[in-house]
Amino acid sequence: MPRKFNHGLDYDDDDYGDEYDDYDYDYDIDSDAEDNGNLPKPNQETDSSSIWRCSICTYDNDQSMTTCDICGVLRNPLPLSGISNGNDLKTASATVRKDNTSAPMSARFSNSSSLMMSKGSNVTGNENNQLKDEEHNLRSSAKSPGTLSSYHEGGVEHTLPMDEIKPPILARSLDSVSINDRGGTGKAASWGQYKPEKWMLPESEDGLLNQLNLAIVGHVDSGKSTLSGRLLHLLGRISQKEMHKHEKEAKLQGKGSFAYAWALDESPEERERGITMTVAVAYFDTKRYRVVVLDSPGHKDFVPNMISGATQADAALLVIDASIGSFEAGMDGSKGQTKEHAQLIRSFGVDQLIVAVNKMDVVEYSNDRFNLIKRQLGTFLRSSGFRDSSVLWIPLSAMENQNLVTAPSDVRLLSWYKGPYLLDAIDSLHPPTRDVLKPLVMPICDVIKSPTMNQVSACGKLEGGALRSGVKVLVMPSGDVGTVRSLERDSRPCAIARSGDNVAVVLQGIDTSKVIAGGVLCHPNFPISIAKHLELKVLILDGASPILIGSQLEFHIHHAKEAARVEKMVSLLDPKTGKVMKKAPRCLLAKQSAVIEVVLQGPVCAEEFSSCKALGRVSLRALGRTIAVGIVTRVIEKEP
Repeated sequence: MPRKFNHGLDYDDDDYGDEYDDYDYDYDIDSDAEDNGNLPKPNQETDSSSIWRCSICTYDNDQSMTTCDICGVLRNPLPLSGISNGNDLKTASATVRKDNTSAPMSARFSNSSSLMMSKGSNVTGNENNQLKDEEHNLRSSAKSPGTLSSYHEGGVEHTLPMDEIKPPILARSLDSVSINDRGGTGKAASWGQYKPEKWMLPESEDGLLNQLNLAIVGHVDSGKSTLSGRLLHLLGRISQKEMHKHEKEAKLQGKGSFAYAWALDESPEERERGITMTVAVAYFDTKRYRVVVLDSPGHKDFVPNMISGATQADAALLVIDASIGSFEAGMDGSKGQTKEHAQLIRSFGVDQLIVAVNKMDVVEYSNDRFNLIKRQLGTFLRSSGFRDSSVLWIPLSAMENQNLVTAPSDVRLLSWYKGPYLLDAIDSLHPPTRDVLKPLVMPICDVIKSPTMNQVSACGKLEGGALRSGVKVLVMPSGDVGTVRSLERDSRPCAIARSGDNVAVVLQGIDTSKVIAGGVLCHPNFPISIAKHLELKVLILDGASPILIGSQLEFHIHHAKEAARVEKMVSLLDPKTGKVMKKAPRCLLAKQSAVIEVVLQGPVCAEEFSSCKALGRVSLRALGRTIAVGIVTRVIEKEP
């Protein structure tokens, strides 16, 4: 029934904080034990030449896959050496001859220099003629490729290899190449110049509910999928016939209590292991909202999948296992995922949270146990930036259907709890704001290809703008332009999709290989930046190991992930005021806030947080732990 989104590799795990202007950096919780996990071993290939086996989940992947289709782990390990930023300079030797004496002299040129001008470069008129003359003179002075060309300066003759010469006008021209040369249809413009068309503006439609993307997060085995499946069944999204089928299949495998979870965990690997591995998407309606359920994995091996799915969330449901020992295990900073998921959700910009204290039947609906959980977890949530007024606490039991869609019937719970039930709590959430007046931005979280029909579907959440059939979109980072053939919203065909909608966009007139998960659909006249060198403002999380210049990290931004290296420590910030405390620190420790520069192994679509929040939130992971969260403050070098 649900679509499954698999985005991610994992060698990460830790705790996230939020790094916005309103984030509270004052942590009151003691440091947790640090998890000194080992780097994943290189993936082992099987004897078959057409498949390779993942070293984490042992799934047999096709030879063409670079990451595991189930858990997202890279096929090859990350390099331990430094990552080249693609801007290294080459040194060309020169010989200086004057008065029968010679001395060596070096000149630096960019390795991207070329005597051939790319098609579509913005060189016209006199500059173009000048360029041809300069190039002709340089060519004519060389007898063959690789010979030396000479020039005079200050009475001194210099000789340089022809391959290293780059005419100044050509250099200026190449530097000014715009996005249009990669397929864009208009001149790149400032977002402030954008004016939406009339059809893009929202209209009041009778009977149309506001959409709310609700991420279901929490520690592994806390009952997230069971709670989601039970809600869907009670609200009529799963028929009794389907439910009977799940119950029968679960009992045959000796897992009768997993019947509701199997409504969302459909893959054989998930059912065999008894855990959620990818993000399941389902839908149900309340009185106020059309709720999109994002059931996220809780196991630490699949946190990258959780990151990719939960970035679309408007609000979150944090599921807690109330049973003795389970809550404590989830709060363990080195192995538990409760803290990490809470901090990750906050770093995604989610400030409305429902804490569902599940499995209350196991503790006999104890008020003391509920208050203990509320006190301990509440302190941590406040330190992570959640306000008490934005957090709702709901005691419930998914297995016994207590306090889900109706008021509880068990007298043990009724004797002390007088608050709302879960469905009412969801209805009490404030509607999210939508950027309908901004240009089109849609990070791609999943891609479905139809080679026979020469079309491809890009799935994701519209973070800005609107779409309808027939409009042209720019697909980044490839820079190709495609045409929207049709749209699906919540698995239903629709004519127009606006900011906030989860849609599947069917594109035509574009090479299907150019549309990838982690890319972005945007307006042709307002292209998204592509970069490998970024300046970040980050918060180092509690329990993280020190970060040094050269540290190898895993970089996450919206649905994209890349290997990264810390290039520079710019400054250490006061975590409360944000003012610079120290410039060029040698290392960063837990609970510190800083500005750093990172260089990525491959380019990603990114924007400054002040321009586009959805493309400006980042998280850094290493050794299976989340070690920092933050925002993009500057795109240092944009890719051409």
